[in-house]
Amino acid sequence: MRFNQFLFITIIPLLFTACETKSFQLFQTNETVVKTVSDKEYEEELEFEWKITKGDRVEIIVQNQSVAQTDQQLSMLLNTAGRGDIQVKDGTEGILIPKNGTVRLPLVNVVKIAGLTEDEAAAKLHEQYKKYLKNPFVSVKILNQKLFVLGEVNKPGVVQVTNGTMSLFEALAYSGDLTDDAKRTNVKVIRGGMRKPMVKEINLAELSDMTLTSLILQPNDIVYVQPRDMKAYNVAFKEQMPFFEMVEAVLSPFLTVKTINNLGALDVFLLR
Repeated sequence: MRFNQFLFITIIPLLFTACETKSFQLFQTNETVVKTVSDKEYEEELEFEWKITKGDRVEIIVQNQSVAQTDQQLSMLLNTAGRGDIQVKDGTEGILIPKNGTVRLPLVNVVKIAGLTEDEAAAKLHEQYKKYLKNPFVSVKILNQKLFVLGEVNKPGVVQVTNGTMSLFEALAYSGDLTDDAKRTNVKVIRGGMRKPMVKEINLAELSDMTLTSLILQPNDIVYVQPRDMKAYNVAFKEQMPFFEMVEAVLSPFLTVKTINNLGALDVFLLR
């Protein structure tokens, strides 16, 4: 078998696999991506507060504080996950906000809190409970704020957001940092509905580029760390290893015979 025939047999499969390296990466798009943000947009992201929406789980605690006994909790009226009953499902506590955005609570009955921040909801419920309690204290906390980190990190998955927002570095730290195969020059942040997502690209390799963008993440953001292009080729090569081993097994006897013949011809030449 000629050498050029051998190259044809071995290189062609790699060419086909190389054509599919782009599909090895997620969230490819032809749409315009955001690489820089203005100072105004950056300030808005710093001041961002999540508003309660349907599907959220919230913890609502109402305490009646006596004027005479301010240090004592006289009555815990609410710490529920349903209509007045304590329920725990899937390890998650709290009241599930239904489609109409309301919650049903003792004394005040049905109150709509969807579209409000935690502080705004607490203030609204405080005004409602003032009708029945002398000195109420109300706190509202959203329990299921989260974002998603995918791709070339050591622990991909769901990251809980406890402070309303989270920096990209915090999310990556929770995910065990980047792998050696991570493409650090193009980390994608996908925000909004998947019908019309806003895609942001962040270059973690250049400090000057990071100063021009925002590293603030919001709940439900998707952080995707792309693999380096070489990883796709490495994976393709590993997938072709059985093919190369087969070729080696087939050609090995012929190459051995050819080598012996060449050595014999060399011996004859030297003896002349």
